Amino acid sequence: MATIRDVARAAGVSIATVSRVFNGSSRVGEQTASRVWTAAGDLDYWPNSAARSLTTQRSHALGVLLPDLHGEFFSEVIRGIDQTARREKFQVLISSSHADADALVAAARSMHGRVDGLIIMASDTETAGAVDRIAPMFPVTLLNPCQETDSCDMVSLANFAGAQTVVAHLVGLGHHRIATVAGPEGNIDAEERLRGYRQALRDAGITHEDDQEIPGDFTERSGHRAALQLLSIAPRPTAVFAANDCMAVGLLSALHESGIEVPDQIAVAGFDDIATARYLRPPLTTVRVDTFKLGQRAVQLLLDGLENRSPTTGQREILPATLVVRQSCGSTRQREQMVL
Repeated sequence: MATIRDVARAAGVSIATVSRVFNGSSRVGEQTASRVWTAAGDLDYWPNSAARSLTTQRSHALGVLLPDLHGEFFSEVIRGIDQTARREKFQVLISSSHADADALVAAARSMHGRVDGLIIMASDTETAGAVDRIAPMFPVTLLNPCQETDSCDMVSLANFAGAQTVVAHLVGLGHHRIATVAGPEGNIDAEERLRGYRQALRDAGITHEDDQEIPGDFTERSGHRAALQLLSIAPRPTAVFAANDCMAVGLLSALHESGIEVPDQIAVAGFDDIATARYLRPPLTTVRVDTFKLGQRAVQLLLDGLENRSPTTGQREILPATLVVRQSCGSTRQREQMVL
């Protein structure tokens, strides 16, 4: 097993210099620090975070609390967090499936002393109340928060604007009976996308009808189930906006099974632009959001606060979305348009 002495020898520096690099000292030049980290990587050596924390009061680790780890959305968020943290020489501890505020607080407490700060996704009303209990223990950056707070920095996706734009696009194609498959109740992403859908209808002077809002839960199964309800509406909608691409996948499958042609009989649009969206038949019109950057910016905001050792200002960032027009909506021309 490699030691700090081996790293020093491989990098051609003293043990004290290696120690300064691992502790983040500004007294070591960038080239020397890079040489030390390269040597450590080649030797598969990672500094003992517990020992370092005794002298630096820093663990050089970040905690991440997410409601789930399944699916492309969360995998891209985690990839953005992990790559950015590793570039800054931080490790990442991830925990998931915290269904209520008490469970989220307990998960945060389990990381006390092991991480320098937390990235938390508390997008549901059930977990939103935990943030005020956690913030006094750690510096915290929130992802897609259900409610804003001055005690944490926040980074979100343009859910409202993205949904409003894609539904307005359907209106522009001549559709006036537009249904939606909504996401889970109490989830901020779902609520903002539903709000954007409703606003687009109001902007177009289209009367909002409750029976055209079909409940879903962001899964393919709920999209498949929603198709049956969609087809029972009279008069039948000519277009449907699914609040995420997973539900759109289930919806497209069920419509195909029912002999309904997309987009000739019903136009379909989604949200997220998952990797499979462009390979569906027909390719899915959707809203692209950069979930990798969502994780990346969360790390950058958190580390900025740690580096400056200053209290958070409650900074809020909203990452833009892009309307991606493909064949499922009935458009004859594929294009992309940034949503401001």
